[in-house]
Amino acid sequence: MRNILVPIVCACAAAGILASVTGCRTDNQIAAPATPTAAVASTAATTAAPTPPTPVVKGGVIRIKAGLSEPFTDSAGNVWQAEIGFEGGDVVSRDASLAIGNTKDAELFRTEHYSMDSFSCGVSNGKYIAKLYFAETFDSITGPGQRVFSFNVQGHEFKDFDVWVKAGGSNKAYVETVPVEVTDGKFKIVFTPNVENPQINAIEIIPQS
Repeated sequence: MRNILVPIVCACAAAGILASVTGCRTDNQIAAPATPTAAVASTAATTAAPTPPTPVVKGGVIRIKAGLSEPFTDSAGNVWQAEIGFEGGDVVSRDASLAIGNTKDAELFRTEHYSMDSFSCGVSNGKYIAKLYFAETFDSITGPGQRVFSFNVQGHEFKDFDVWVKAGGSNKAYVETVPVEVTDGKFKIVFTPNVENPQINAIEIIPQS
């Protein structure tokens, strides 16, 4: 049975613990202390939707490394911030010696977030190129069809996505590129499991002029 994680507001201050709930802050921002909740009236009250976290923007590009609690610098000098914005699921890190094909940056694919329901972050309205980074590094997956899931990126649907098939085997990098448009100030990906759990290694959001 899968656990369902409910979004909460957190301070993200526990050292060494990776927070993956919506609303957590990065870059040493301190969340405001919680305000005691007044007694709830018997009539239903309207609850505001949680605000998605705002990512760090470097040169207009947003780079988020799933599964890491600290920034990562790739071989081109690009800085990927520690993960934010995932709803549900958990993270895993593979051994530092694990070789990853099809990439110069194996470390980008050695950590992942898996079994999540969604990812979201606050961005300016406009057109973007979204790049989703995947690699099948779970050693219990030994062939095609053993991890299959679907996801929706800003209205673009990807059905029955199989990382093994897309990458051409295990421990090989694959990047899915999706042109998207944001009109409500929020970039969002919704994941749906089919066989095993959804997983992702990194997300890059590049604004288009």
